[in-house]
Amino acid sequence: MQLTDTQHAILALIAERIQTEGLPPSQTEIARALGFRSVRAAQYHLEALEAAGAIERLPGRARGLRLKQVPPAMQASLPLASAPDDAIVRLAILGRVAAGAPIGSGADAHDGDAIVLDRSLFHPSPDYLLRVEGDSMRGEGILDGDLVGVHRTSQARNGQIVVARVDEEITIKVLEHTRDGIRLLPCNAGYEPIQVPPDADFALEGLYCGLVRPRR
Repeated sequence: MQLTDTQHAILALIAERIQTEGLPPSQTEIARALGFRSVRAAQYHLEALEAAGAIERLPGRARGLRLKQVPPAMQASLPLASAPDDAIVRLAILGRVAAGAPIGSGADAHDGDAIVLDRSLFHPSPDYLLRVEGDSMRGEGILDGDLVGVHRTSQARNGQIVVARVDEEITIKVLEHTRDGIRLLPCNAGYEPIQVPPDADFALEGLYCGLVRPRR
């Protein structure tokens, strides 16, 4: 659904108020700022923004507006991994992660990109994003080109999807502890599990906590 110029203006107003005041505007304030004759006109456009997936309206709250889409002009001014209303988060894309054969470490160098996302897309809270290369995690719905959220931690349980470093190579797989050591399991029958050698330089970089699929 394509937004009108008025709806883009309302979206920008909501984002600006959240950034500067920590709260979205009320419907009365939106109507006044946009020059509407009645609050009903503001309600109409808010309903259209919600239908387009740009906002979420929270019942029973006077300022119950939650951003799900931030205007591009506002994205650069939001701090990394935080936002005034805690509903949105700006995450850096730190590199690549293999969903196939491991690739060279990509989490050590910032590539300069960052995007603003709805925090509710992730659990637990993400610290950064990595771009997936390969389809070994297809069975979990993680596809080539996806951006996966990573929650930094060095601990994980059996069966959790982790981002792991094996001898300076980064991969995303399902963690399995066995009597023989650690295995990293794909979710695609076309790939073999990775048995981590006992003498490998192995570390858990973090937990997978959700993904964003860029438009193809």
